[in-house]
Amino acid sequence: MATTKWTIDASHSEIQFKVKHLMISKVTGGFKKFDATVTTKGDDLSTAKITFTADISSISTNNEQRDAHLKGGDFFEAENHPELHFESEKLEKIDEESYKMYGALTIRGITKKVALDVAYSGIIQDPWGHTRAGFEVTGKINRKDFGISFGMVSETGGVLLGYDVEIHAQTEFVKQVEAVVAA
Repeated sequence: MATTKWTIDASHSEIQFKVKHLMISKVTGGFKKFDATVTTKGDDLSTAKITFTADISSISTNNEQRDAHLKGGDFFEAENHPELHFESEKLEKIDEESYKMYGALTIRGITKKVALDVAYSGIIQDPWGHTRAGFEVTGKINRKDFGISFGMVSETGGVLLGYDVEIHAQTEFVKQVEAVVAA
């Protein structure tokens, strides 16, 4: 069966996270530098093996001071752990447009199992002859599970920063190579 490799089109993709601030609003951030590949048997998405990495130094929340703090020891510790990494272990088809993706997420050298929701947006041929596939990935992790326990208590007794981190990724992949494997 043919193996199909897809690579992320970073210029048409975004990787974001949201976390509660002062328990009344959410701060949004993302990564400007990231890479991902998907490998499938033929075009069967249920066989997909996904790898993803993000460059911690590319984190952006539109606030340089906060970004520097996030790269430091209280959060990602980018000097010692320059990337976060995800590798899928199983993709479970829910229906024609929905999947549950299970895998291992590594942040700060700590690896935990996570489950993320994947919405399949479809496949299309672009005007330049490339085959593209779109996906939306959502989920939630607890930052304390990855050793990111920075927290302060506000004057009213609430936490300054929530522990749950919402993940939201809009991704577009381009079909790269098909190689026929002899049976």
